[in-house]
Amino acid sequence: MNVNRVKQILSSSADIEVKYNGASVWIDQLNEDGRTATVHLRGPLEERTIVELGELIEE
Repeated sequence: MNVNRVKQILSSSADIEVKYNGASVWIDQLNEDGRTATVHLRGPLEERTIVELGELIEE
């Protein structure tokens, strides 16, 4: 996924499905380096992970 699409998803009010390693995640923020984002799994777990943008897939 590219930086511009991550920014669009973050600013959208729609529920846009994004997957990381096959798991559905929420994007919390685009990190300052412009190459990574902080995400967490959809559901009760709030553990956050920093991932490369290229590893995020929009469904």
